[in-house]
Amino acid sequence: MASWDSDLYLRFGEERTRPSVDLVARIGVADPHSVVDLGCGPGNSTQVLRTRWPSAHVMGLDSSPEMIAAARGDCPDVEWVLARAEDWTAEKPVDIVFSNAALQWMRDHGPLLQRWFDQLAPGGALAIQMPSDQYATVRRLIQEIAENPAWCGRMASAHAALEMHAPPYYYDALADRARSLDIWETEYSHVMDGPRAIVEWISSTGLRPFLGALDTEPERERFLGMLNDAVAEAYPRQADGKVLFGFRRLFVIAYR
Repeated sequence: MASWDSDLYLRFGEERTRPSVDLVARIGVADPHSVVDLGCGPGNSTQVLRTRWPSAHVMGLDSSPEMIAAARGDCPDVEWVLARAEDWTAEKPVDIVFSNAALQWMRDHGPLLQRWFDQLAPGGALAIQMPSDQYATVRRLIQEIAENPAWCGRMASAHAALEMHAPPYYYDALADRARSLDIWETEYSHVMDGPRAIVEWISSTGLRPFLGALDTEPERERFLGMLNDAVAEAYPRQADGKVLFGFRRLFVIAYR
């Protein structure tokens, strides 16, 4: 898969950061000493954590050198770590383990979340946000285009790139460990300039594995052309020419 493009990711930075703001606002830990952001990307969510708890030690961790470089450039006084979130183990118990829009790229969520939860200090919280398993229309369109005979034989890994489950899965994974659980879903209606903006949005995240499976630039251009046409049909313009991009997200907070 191609390297992460932090500039493209942050082209919709306000919309991408909003779920982390909503999640942080619901975390009921008053004065944490240590906070870790797993899969921090370019650091936009980490800065939300730092703003709420300025006296805490905040660490951002990500496996992408490009994302860590962007984060360090924007906020050099935070501890930034280049590593895989799946491999992370705390040196000592932490008060908040946080992950925003990263878990969907990881595997075996149940055991992984249980291990993250076990790194918490008493009274701490594990807080995650990720896309809902109820796919946005654009994700369904990508999967349909991936079934084109011209390239469907190369798309197995792309189809399997994301892992997402319904809320009961996450409840069962954490209920026997947590003293309380807060689970909810929110659908955001992002106001976009037009259908192409939706494709631009998804091209820095969920579209990457599918384009990465294609061998040539003409193939990638053909795939994008088909997707732009399908998105233009599926997302009608509003009276002012804008397009509403519905994106449903899952939130989980588990308290120790």
